[in-house]
Amino acid sequence: MQEPLVQQIDDNTACVNTSEKVHPWWYNLKYALVGIIFGIVFYKAEIISWFRIQEMFRLQSFHMYGIIGTAVVLGAISVFIIKRMNIKTIHGEKITIADKEFNKGQIFGGLLFGCGWAITGACPGPLFAHIGAGFFAILIVIASAVAGTWVYGYFRDKLPH
Repeated sequence: MQEPLVQQIDDNTACVNTSEKVHPWWYNLKYALVGIIFGIVFYKAEIISWFRIQEMFRLQSFHMYGIIGTAVVLGAISVFIIKRMNIKTIHGEKITIADKEFNKGQIFGGLLFGCGWAITGACPGPLFAHIGAGFFAILIVIASAVAGTWVYGYFRDKLPH
């Protein structure tokens, strides 16, 4: 039986929830299935469409704003319900949603994220849906995202937070 992972918590940790339960490797296949369904929905709703993303950044269409706005409202309602009703995980573990503090790095990070999104026509969520749709040039974007994440991790202690 595997030992549960011990989580290191510091002041900048975004998520402090970890499960103490240990499951076999095949237990996570349900997440792959949900991811595949999520990718199909993204494709059918044109969320991964470069054209739709360019329309959004040029303020020419409400399509993406409507989808993003709906997701934000649904997420806010979900967090409110989780906090208000003390909802637990499917395994009965308490869900803790820590309050976040604002810092100037969020502005810089958001601008950098938005520029990358506008240039590539893809945000991190649907990158793999692009591959499933046959847009293999997105592999360059995925490699760049991984490299950028590595660079951030390397310089994280030296960056303003």
